[in-house]
Amino acid sequence: MKALRWLTVTALLASCTATPVQAPAPTTALPSAAREALPLAPEIATGTQAKRGWTFKRHAVATANPLATAAGVRMLRAGGSAVDAAIAAQLVLNLVEPQSSGIGGGGFLMHWDGRTVQAFDGRETAPATATENLFLQPDGRPLPYAQAVSSGLSVGVPGLLPMLEAAHRLHGRLPWAQLVAPALEVAQNGFAISPRMHQSLQADASLRQSANAAAYFYDPQGQALPVGHVLRNPAMAALLGRIAREGSSVLQTGAAAQDLVQRVRSHARPGSLGLIDLAQYRPVQREALCTDWQRWRLCGMPPPSSGTLLVGQVLGLLQRQTPVQALQAAEPTPDWLHLYMEATRLAQADRDQFVADPTFTEAPAGRWTSLLDAAYLDQRASLITPKAAAQVLPGQPQGAKLAFAPHAVQPEAGTTHLSVIDDQGHTVALTSSIEAAFGSRILADGGTGLPGGYLLNNQLTDFAFQPRDAAGRPVANRVQPGKRPRSSMTPLLVFDRANGQLVMALGSPGGSAIPHYTAKTLLGVLSWGLDAQRAIDLPNFLHFGSTAVLETGRINAATANALRSRGHTVREAELTSGLQVLHRRATDIDGGADPRREGTVAGD
Repeated sequence: MKALRWLTVTALLASCTATPVQAPAPTTALPSAAREALPLAPEIATGTQAKRGWTFKRHAVATANPLATAAGVRMLRAGGSAVDAAIAAQLVLNLVEPQSSGIGGGGFLMHWDGRTVQAFDGRETAPATATENLFLQPDGRPLPYAQAVSSGLSVGVPGLLPMLEAAHRLHGRLPWAQLVAPALEVAQNGFAISPRMHQSLQADASLRQSANAAAYFYDPQGQALPVGHVLRNPAMAALLGRIAREGSSVLQTGAAAQDLVQRVRSHARPGSLGLIDLAQYRPVQREALCTDWQRWRLCGMPPPSSGTLLVGQVLGLLQRQTPVQALQAAEPTPDWLHLYMEATRLAQADRDQFVADPTFTEAPAGRWTSLLDAAYLDQRASLITPKAAAQVLPGQPQGAKLAFAPHAVQPEAGTTHLSVIDDQGHTVALTSSIEAAFGSRILADGGTGLPGGYLLNNQLTDFAFQPRDAAGRPVANRVQPGKRPRSSMTPLLVFDRANGQLVMALGSPGGSAIPHYTAKTLLGVLSWGLDAQRAIDLPNFLHFGSTAVLETGRINAATANALRSRGHTVREAELTSGLQVLHRRATDIDGGADPRREGTVAGD
């Protein structure tokens, strides 16, 4: 293929100028139908903040909130490890970014100790009594998504805290209680509500329907507490005090566990989660899924995450279509965007056909890397033509049988990401989630009877609502007892293949758009030579279902029209990524945080 034309770097950077934070959103909540029409933006857009980028010599922490970043740096300065810093930051995020993650949810953690990459799976599990018909109504039709989310049906067994504790046992340097201290201080003393949190609260109608959540987050008139209001969380302070002393068992047995189960089972649309489910939960340490791309080696989570596979496939397919030397750092041309969209469609067809919890689902051809084999990607790349394909089907690596029905398109939501590099070069990429913004909208106080608490996840809505197709074939990612739902979370560690040195730690929130935000940033830094911040600042673009989606106001109309002429359905949307990136260079650590959210990078 002939070399593709790109715009100049100067033109791109002019288009990436950040705008000030917008005024608070109107008080009218977004209708549920509109939310379902925009599954790519699970959390609302709240304006942008220009970020200058950061560089450090010794260590660095990148998170979605300045208070969480400060907590992580505090641990590093005390001699803590990357895992120590990640735990402290994550617990603070539970308080200051409650719409995105917390101990009521789960996550994936990638760790590098200078020798070995480890993948920690803290994904939620379905209750032991769950069935594949969990989200089907009596007439056999799926429950409307919004109703399923805000219910006890959607709550999976939380896995974040046990996963963090498991990583700490292996890689922690500081005492567990010391890691909890920053969050405990924030819970006791309070924090000023940020513009993003205020706007997120104001835009959410469902959270107000929970009496204890309404009393904690809203004023008596039902308006979100204002920007700058100092929000204290007595329930979490009491619970964190116990967690500091007793660890993750606090949520698995005893009063807090009983409170969690009672809230799920007493909901107007109750779930079946039980005490035995909490007591039996265990995080899983998996073998990292690694793939080579150009001169780099990408290592991330294997299934139940679909993110590493999708990123690996898309980048591999692009490499077969586009000369590396033709890629320049600029707004992509229609030619390149067409290739990206078609590569994405091929990768997503495989994702929807094959990816699910590996305990319940056999990998195609017996191994997940079959989807990344050179011969397989060669064959898939040959399907890309100058026009958008009328239909894209999953492949059959090494003759893999298509025993399952494809997973129908449905929303995925929530999430936060943080990246840490410590003084010894040990590194963490942690993506965590309660799924939708504010999860199931169930606020649990841990049995304390005090105001505040933590939000429970709605991760079970990541399973297929329709478990079988018309022919009765099961969907791989259907609900089954004890199963972990498929995820798009994509925490990644990147290495130089020549010397094995760590190069990047990155990831993003954004539901099913996460792999695309991550791939864009990898391309920006490693192919187009941008620093981390400028790569994050690039316009977002992706393909979802049958539609190519471009970030609102960031890619010119001529490009969009050119894509339409190639057969794509194109629309714009607010693609609210939340990338947190650390790029290890020869003499420093280059950090970036997404201007679309409130993140920062700090260190020494």
